[in-house]
Amino acid sequence: MIGPDDSALPRARCVRPGVVAALAAVSLVGFVAWGVLHVVVMAHHGVDANLNMGLVWLACFALLWWVPLAWFERPFRATGAQREALDRLVVTVQIPVYNEDPGVLRKCLRSVLEQSRKVDRVRVVDDGSIDPDTGAVRDYAEIRDRFLADAAEAGVAATWDRTPNRGKRYAQMHVLADDDADVFVTLDSDSVMDRDAVREGLAPFADPRVTSVAGHVLVLNRDTNLLTRMTGLLYLPFTRGLRSAQSVLRRVTINSGTLAFYRAHLVRDRAGVYENETFLGRPMQMNDDSMLTFYGLLEGDTVHQPSSLVFTLVPETASHYFGQQLRWMRGTTVRHLWWLRYMPVRGVVFWGTVAEYLHLFLGYAVPLLIVLHPDLRTHLGDIAFAAFVIGTAVSYLISLRIFMVVRSDETVVQRLLLFLCAPVATVWRLLLLRPLYLYAMCTCGRIAQWGTRNKVEVAYPADPVRA
Repeated sequence: MIGPDDSALPRARCVRPGVVAALAAVSLVGFVAWGVLHVVVMAHHGVDANLNMGLVWLACFALLWWVPLAWFERPFRATGAQREALDRLVVTVQIPVYNEDPGVLRKCLRSVLEQSRKVDRVRVVDDGSIDPDTGAVRDYAEIRDRFLADAAEAGVAATWDRTPNRGKRYAQMHVLADDDADVFVTLDSDSVMDRDAVREGLAPFADPRVTSVAGHVLVLNRDTNLLTRMTGLLYLPFTRGLRSAQSVLRRVTINSGTLAFYRAHLVRDRAGVYENETFLGRPMQMNDDSMLTFYGLLEGDTVHQPSSLVFTLVPETASHYFGQQLRWMRGTTVRHLWWLRYMPVRGVVFWGTVAEYLHLFLGYAVPLLIVLHPDLRTHLGDIAFAAFVIGTAVSYLISLRIFMVVRSDETVVQRLLLFLCAPVATVWRLLLLRPLYLYAMCTCGRIAQWGTRNKVEVAYPADPVRA
């Protein structure tokens, strides 16, 4: 289907926490006990400087409230009667395309048509793709014609439109504003769904209070190089940490545009508003996923479904990676302002945002305190050792979540080796991503620089996927 490549699509499944959760609980209790004991001993000996530092370490850890809470997340399961009702829902999948690699686009479209729960409609919108070298139209004619034929054979209503390049939001609303489906699924064109992604993603909608569902994102081109492997680790704190904890509280703040599900009226009702969002008087096309999730937060519960899995391509070069991170960080900064302004002051989203900024502040204030405080400087070795122990413990505690997913293209040994590199990912975040985040916060007004790719940046992995 969708071309000559009939190789197996990647598969994955989430597993029960079991022994891994027990190990996480023991590690967490031991870590907190170590911190409390450190504070008590220092207080007994009257060492005020170390006592203060011990309290600061515990405060920093307390702000990582989501680490233990994430382990309480479980996939939503529908009863037989609920499943029958879910199967009657009309589901539209929308895929915006712009200068995409043909290989991954074929796989993306094929994964939609091969879902175990058949979707009703697929709306592809080519947002004016062009060849940057020649200026010629990139029309994907062969892929388009084969996809439309395969969709018709599968009994799925499919369309493929081409529009002038205006951005992802306009591409989405070009077809969704007038679509009368019950549920909209947003899927990036560089992503491939697991066969059960739609069936699992619909399950939370059995609860009428649920307005949006985040899919579970995995790295597709993980084995390309060291950066892509590291990205898989760097995704963990958010995709299987903070988002999982927020889902326990039913207040997920950002559904990745990679794969997300929405009650369709949320999107239709914002036609004309969603695609025309501005910040500081400038049009804002990026950060579309958090805006749609924001609409969901305003009207009900937003959750994450760990069993609705999707594989996506990630940057393979440093320039692409840091450019993407900068765009995401600027967008998150803007959305933080929205949450602080519009979310209830007594709510989880408001105080979660405050905690995030407090944690960021302490990350810089603590080292500065050590440098300026004469008593702390005399205990620099002990403090450095404590920081090393705490940092390593937290890194491994967070990265235990890597064992919650089994992939068809990954062995146990590969997962274990990646897990052992967890402290490296922590150092990466502290030394590279945290300073970049500060820069992004200070320059969040530069939204005029946010745009779509002008060339194919990442291609589908050449190696076949192991069944």
